[in-house]
Amino acid sequence: MSERNYTHDHEWLKVETDGDITIGITDYAQEQLGDIVYVELPAVGQAVEPGANLVVIESVKAVGEVKLPLAGVVSAINTRLADEPELVNRAPLGDGWLLELTPATPLDPAACLDEAAYAAFVAGL
Repeated sequence: MSERNYTHDHEWLKVETDGDITIGITDYAQEQLGDIVYVELPAVGQAVEPGANLVVIESVKAVGEVKLPLAGVVSAINTRLADEPELVNRAPLGDGWLLELTPATPLDPAACLDEAAYAAFVAGL
């Protein structure tokens, strides 16, 4: 079983032991964007609603927005991305994470894709 859940908008979500959810973009998403040159993150403590565009990712060929799939409060951001936005390209599932969210309600895994379902979804694009 994978430790991550995925969305149709190419984000990954990992529920941490404290219940917070780490969010990033998938390898597919970073490949589509190309070389990332800037990442704009929300403020810690900012409340969010599902579908909110809180993260802007700029690359040499496009600008992308990350839609958060659930409500909550931003509990941490990846401050390394201010000086090293290319981490999202190098390690989208690791050091290139974007933010942590304290969810208003627990993540419903049934509302997400598991790793196999996400791989099948991407293969169909």
